[in-house]
Amino acid sequence: MEFFEVFFPVSGVETSIFLPPLVALVISFFTSMGGVSGAFLILPFQMSVLGYVSPSVSATNFVYNIVAIPSGVYRYIKEGRMNWPLTWAIIAGTLPGVFIGYYIRVMYLPEPGKFKVFVGCVLLYMGVRLVYELRGKKQTGSGGNAAGTDYTMKVTSSSIKRIEFTFMGSTYAFGTMSIFALSSAVGIVGGTYGIGGGAIIAPFLVSVLGLPVYTVAGAALMGTLITSVAGVFFYSAMPSAMDTSPDWLLGALFGAGGFVGMYLGARAQRYVPQRLIKAMLAIALLSIAGRYVFLR
Repeated sequence: MEFFEVFFPVSGVETSIFLPPLVALVISFFTSMGGVSGAFLILPFQMSVLGYVSPSVSATNFVYNIVAIPSGVYRYIKEGRMNWPLTWAIIAGTLPGVFIGYYIRVMYLPEPGKFKVFVGCVLLYMGVRLVYELRGKKQTGSGGNAAGTDYTMKVTSSSIKRIEFTFMGSTYAFGTMSIFALSSAVGIVGGTYGIGGGAIIAPFLVSVLGLPVYTVAGAALMGTLITSVAGVFFYSAMPSAMDTSPDWLLGALFGAGGFVGMYLGARAQRYVPQRLIKAMLAIALLSIAGRYVFLR
């Protein structure tokens, strides 16, 4: 088996060449159902299992997103479940935040210990938010039996003030500027973490605005893809006292597994109940958060 061991000189990681894509495939299959790339779990795996803790791990996580996300986005576009006005609002708000997040990561959180606490707090917030949603009233149209069901979404109106769409016979609406403001804050956190922001904004859209997870997953993934491209640029091109450039090969291996996992997850999403998707994400989030925040 040593034949399959590979050393990655940029990150200093030595592992089986099959491990990164396999882990990414499993993680992304489940997380992509909720509009999340899985990067928020890939990063803790790199730090705790592979021992990759330098600031460039955040950039490597962005590389994973760039390689993995397009397959999931393609499925959502093909199935008519891409809310484009929501997508553009998320991207417009998130991009400036990624730039700020880069500087926070390099200047204030370069030490592994402090960064793990930051990661744990982000995951804890996300997990608690999902648990709160699970305790609420049971949502209609929660999936599990997609035979003969039309999952196509239709945007009925879109402006700088308000976005409205219909899905499965119901109408949903929200303020465009509220999404922009939220995305700006999320971009800072996502840029620091290395996740792009979709993992934070998707649970908010579902639990606070009450939007069906089937209608926000594509927008959250597309927003994460675009902001991840910006994140890789900032981490690679901006001047810094330390090397923050990504490990392209390691990120690409994770991304290859994520590419397959996201495509399968996006295709399977309509068959899985929303509450089950949320429960799986909440368990993963709280488990890692507990380790980083309380078991240091």
